[in-house]
Amino acid sequence: MRNSGEYVDTENHQKRCIGGKIAGMYKERYFISESIQTKSQELLASVEEARRRHADIVFRPAEAALLLLDLQEYFLQESSHAFIPSAQAILPGIFRLAEAFSDAGRPVIATRHINTYENAGMMAKWWHDLIRSKIAYSQYNTTITNKKIKTLKKTQYDAFHNTPLEKKLRQRNTTQVIICGVMTHLCCETTARAAFMRGFAVFFTVDGTATYNEELHRASLLTLAHGFAVPVLIDELLEKMKSDEA
Repeated sequence: MRNSGEYVDTENHQKRCIGGKIAGMYKERYFISESIQTKSQELLASVEEARRRHADIVFRPAEAALLLLDLQEYFLQESSHAFIPSAQAILPGIFRLAEAFSDAGRPVIATRHINTYENAGMMAKWWHDLIRSKIAYSQYNTTITNKKIKTLKKTQYDAFHNTPLEKKLRQRNTTQVIICGVMTHLCCETTARAAFMRGFAVFFTVDGTATYNEELHRASLLTLAHGFAVPVLIDELLEKMKSDEA
């Protein structure tokens, strides 16, 4: 059984409780504002060996773009069945990073996941639920107001799939991408893999991504650090940007 602080989604009646978990996809608030730095340091330490193997892949702000994946009310509002309990804790760091990228004149691109039955493909069969453009929860979180943040719609986990994302990045001479947003193990991980396959160096924020529980978050960090991305903390990126400006 999980501890007494477990967050369980009671709205989605289609899930079954098995062994104290909700069909293996239980929800918990593993990131909270008071301890996100400590928790993210611990998560980073668990993949430190893999990170050391790729010490030659260095963050270069002048060549980087920041991707903010699916920061929509569908995932951020507690009244939504898809609510991610840890998501609110990652927002302050994400927006500090977005502001730094904007101030440096580097691209910040926010994705908005929107589906129809025609473009959903397997997602419709898998989830039996679509984020339609007309529902209120499909909108961006209200804190995404920076006019320098570019936006694009996507229909699959992969933000590159049938979108102009790669073209936009190439136009800005981008060789590196920073991944922030939700969910760690779905859209964030899939987009990180897709970026790697397109030749971009990928930096995956430990404390700038979130999903339903720590187990899924940790699993994504392990697989990505092994074969696709360099795990980083937001403060590490900000410190590098400041030192480059000096």
